Amino acid sequence: MFRGFTKQTSKFMWDLTFNNERTWFKEHKQEFELLVMKPFKELARDTHEEMQRRYPEMGLQLHISRIYRDARRLHGRGPYKDHLWFSLKNWDGLLQGPMFWFEIGAADYSYGMGFYSASPAQMESFRVGVDANPARLERLARMVKEQDEFRLDGEEYKRPKGDVGELLNPWYNRKYLGLECRRDFGGDVLKSGMPQMLADSFGFLMPFYEFFMDLCSPEE
Repeated sequence: MFRGFTKQTSKFMWDLTFNNERTWFKEHKQEFELLVMKPFKELARDTHEEMQRRYPEMGLQLHISRIYRDARRLHGRGPYKDHLWFSLKNWDGLLQGPMFWFEIGAADYSYGMGFYSASPAQMESFRVGVDANPARLERLARMVKEQDEFRLDGEEYKRPKGDVGELLNPWYNRKYLGLECRRDFGGDVLKSGMPQMLADSFGFLMPFYEFFMDLCSPEE
């Protein structure tokens, strides 16, 4: 059961950031398991269980990231990530397609819903769907404007794909889409109620998730 991260969690992640090499990590692996990985897995599993209880029909699957970077893609960086994340989604792919997610690092944590990556074909399907029925996205876009927890995220095209009005243009002209909340390390993430808080927030995002799944489902 998740009881909250601690300030030692953040300290360890800072230490790892400045000592990102195998010898140091091997010497401190027990601390990593206790201070970081154990509470992180507890949060992921408790959040998954709460989402399954609230939305049993969704069949959401849990994926927990590893701390190890892909050795083929280090590009001069250390062998360990400076953050951990988990995702909840009802499809089998790893990264492409909409998902709920939570991420934690040394300085902050974030959570939301959206794409880690999206193919041009998926986003074209999204725009075709918006063109056919803009009212559905307009309702969702107004929901975002009426709250202050999440902000729209995603790289914008240098050349806009179209003009669908002031409300929808920020959604329409992005290479991928997401709604993100980012906070400094501390506060709710130190409390045992974080799984329920995340489930509440993901509940607000559920209409957006369903919208993206309808228009740009993950590719086979």
